[in-house]
Amino acid sequence: MSKISSLLLRVGLSFAFLYPAYGFWANPNDWAGYIPAFVTNVGLSEGTLLLGLAALHIVIALWILSGWRIVIPSVAAALFLGSVVYFNWSQVDILFRDISLALAALALAFSNRR
Repeated sequence: MSKISSLLLRVGLSFAFLYPAYGFWANPNDWAGYIPAFVTNVGLSEGTLLLGLAALHIVIALWILSGWRIVIPSVAAALFLGSVVYFNWSQVDILFRDISLALAALALAFSNRR
């Protein structure tokens, strides 16, 4: 894979994680519905969960942008995106793009395997 292709994939995937992190902070009520029930039952407040998810999104996004050991954050991103779709299947009309993003993350991971 060319350096330009890799960079474009990394920027695109990073944006897909940075935007929700901003959304969790700016409009938490718009995003809380995507948290599966089993996660909300762990005993943490909704605000704490959203803050934790925002932090996780930022870590994944920055790690993908850095390109360091890219396989790890790419696979993590694919698993995360896949789980969002799986646990919110009733909203697949909105989340169908996450399937494409997960596959792009896997493409990035597989193209950088050694």
